[in-house]
Amino acid sequence: MIACQAEIASNDSETVTNALIKHASKLPQELYKSLTWDRGTKMAGHKRFTVATDIQVYFCDLQHPWQRGSNENTNGLLRQYFPKGTDLSMYSQAKLNAVARRLNERPRKTLDYETPAERFHRTIASTG
Repeated sequence: MIACQAEIASNDSETVTNALIKHASKLPQELYKSLTWDRGTKMAGHKRFTVATDIQVYFCDLQHPWQRGSNENTNGLLRQYFPKGTDLSMYSQAKLNAVARRLNERPRKTLDYETPAERFHRTIASTG
């Protein structure tokens, strides 16, 4: 499911790692087994994240964005609402949440035309 990152005050490694730890704890462990990240400095705290969450972090090879295919696809969907380079701080959290909700309710071919929200809720029901 798509989550907005506007509530993160800064893009430094410590802030990003703390936010990921906080949000990872909100999901059932069965749903969050790994995280694939690009090679930016924002995940310099990946070892601390893994220790805190027991979620393994993997990194893409340089200049291989397709290794994070669902992320790249989601970026494309987000560009329909926010062109590349848009300052998201200009939008309210309510607006960002509304866009996330719209995208989470949009059927996806990769999910056999279920929405991310439907798949998430079905998965939660089967793990409980």
